[in-house]
Amino acid sequence: MLDRLTGLEVFARVAAAGSLSAAGRTMGMSQTMVTKHLAALEARLGAKLFHRTTRRLSITEAGRSYLEASERILADIEAANDAVAADRVEPRGLLRLNVPVVFGTRQIASLLAEFAQRYPRVTVELGLNDRHVDLAEEGWDMAIRIGALADSSLVARRLAPCRMATCAAPSYLRARGTPRTVAELADHNCLGYTLALSGPHRWSFGRRAEISVAIAGDLRANNGDALLAAAVAGQGIVYQPTFIVADDLRAGRLTALALDQPTNERLAVHAVYLPDRHPPAKVRAFIDFIATRFAPEPPWDRGLS
Repeated sequence: MLDRLTGLEVFARVAAAGSLSAAGRTMGMSQTMVTKHLAALEARLGAKLFHRTTRRLSITEAGRSYLEASERILADIEAANDAVAADRVEPRGLLRLNVPVVFGTRQIASLLAEFAQRYPRVTVELGLNDRHVDLAEEGWDMAIRIGALADSSLVARRLAPCRMATCAAPSYLRARGTPRTVAELADHNCLGYTLALSGPHRWSFGRRAEISVAIAGDLRANNGDALLAAAVAGQGIVYQPTFIVADDLRAGRLTALALDQPTNERLAVHAVYLPDRHPPAKVRAFIDFIATRFAPEPPWDRGLS
């Protein structure tokens, strides 16, 4: 089947040139193919667009009416093509960004004013939730994901490490003692995160997360800030990313535990987006902007031992 859009362009070029052969030359198309496109267009419309003789080509009344509509359509398509091409070069338009709740409020939101000053033609829509959204189905341009990435078709760029810390309030440690090994965590009130890949009842240690430890406690939650507040109040031990607990560690409201196994080092902060050989400039600009703010060491880890 001949392409309908090409048929419109052929029709407009023939009308402008007044000749099948001249129109074909401007489009790099044979006169035979020009004729086929016109015939297919006239067949679909059920109307003659040109009067053709051996010496002369003239547009019909139906053709003149159709030409006006065709020129508008072709102009709109050209404008749309130009807009898409510009989006690949200049950061502009709406950037729909999805980020986990705590990371978004603590580490991303405060950077958006600077990003807006640098890229005034980009409007950011910030979506905050802790589930893995479907970028294509839900219309997100990109997302920030934290942890060990599952295999997927998304393109990922590592932005920063995600260090973990096992910690508790000094008041809790005075009352219950300080565990020295991961095995001793079984004797403590450990506050679990329900959205963790391992679930709220297990914590993973070791540089490759090869050591899984069963934990139990009287609180579990789907929000890191809620667990943080409980830990600072002395309720129990938390195992949380440093981007959540760093300020309280620096202030002495929490104490990091020196256990016999290292924390999971496989976790990281990633930007993810749908595969595209030429992602929009707004996506590239935001990822580059965030990457520079998190390098060489993310701000939340600065000053931590």
